Amino acid sequence: MQPLTWDETNREALLKEIGERFDTQGYVIIRQFFDQALIEQVKLVCSEKVDALADKLKANGVVEDAMEREPFDKRLYRLFKDRMDLAPKSFDHTLHVAELYELFFNRKLLDVMACFLGEELRLYPNYTVRPKFPLWEGTHVLWHQDGGYTKRKSQHVDSGTEVDTFRMINVWAPLVPATKQNGCMQFIPGSHKLGVVEHVDKEPYIEIVASVLAPLLKDAVDIEVDPGDIVLFNNLMFHYGQPNTSDRIRWSVDWRYQDATQPTNRWTRGHIARSRLEPFAVVQSATEWEKLCSWH
Repeated sequence: MQPLTWDETNREALLKEIGERFDTQGYVIIRQFFDQALIEQVKLVCSEKVDALADKLKANGVVEDAMEREPFDKRLYRLFKDRMDLAPKSFDHTLHVAELYELFFNRKLLDVMACFLGEELRLYPNYTVRPKFPLWEGTHVLWHQDGGYTKRKSQHVDSGTEVDTFRMINVWAPLVPATKQNGCMQFIPGSHKLGVVEHVDKEPYIEIVASVLAPLLKDAVDIEVDPGDIVLFNNLMFHYGQPNTSDRIRWSVDWRYQDATQPTNRWTRGHIARSRLEPFAVVQSATEWEKLCSWH
């Protein structure tokens, strides 16, 4: 299935096509959705986090060289290559910085989300920056559904809502080109229509049971995308992170929007991104985003 390219002049027809593809395939790729300036802004936030880690390693005598001259997609790997047990698998509860407000509360993106979910939109309390390291099982993602994780978490929260009725959309954005070589995702188109399937516990994640997965693997497709592109996919989509066989990190950001009239099935409520029922609860600015807590 050919990706779509965002075209503001053909907005209504494009939104219709996005909806149709999402319904039938369970995902859609939109090229050139975000400006490169925004991507660079997000990369700067990531670089600052790497700076902080490098400073800590150096202060503790773990490394002598902070690797400041290394490129964005190599530096973190060079810092932790010989000590992967210390390497960060993700960054999540430190993402309340002004520079990320424009990403998570992007007006154009919220317009797209509203077409799927309506005007009551929540930024679900699961937003993460991920560095996928070369040839390290710590960031190897097995075949799973996000709904499989949500179902397990919901067992500890009495919400009265079934997981497979969640109205939620995942957003995934690469900060460097995502290719088969550096471990791009794979999807099984249409698998979202199977509902929440059985998963088994694996390290470090969960995995769809072989009896369900094996017959469908022949239909898997590579999701190769570039910075500025976005991938929207159903939280019941079967997806997999292939091994990164390059010598560089595949950096990405993933986050989710949910119909805000539904519970999160977590102890945390997330953050209201758009609402007619609770306009006072909407996160209005980058300054407000900085003051909020990830655990809200």
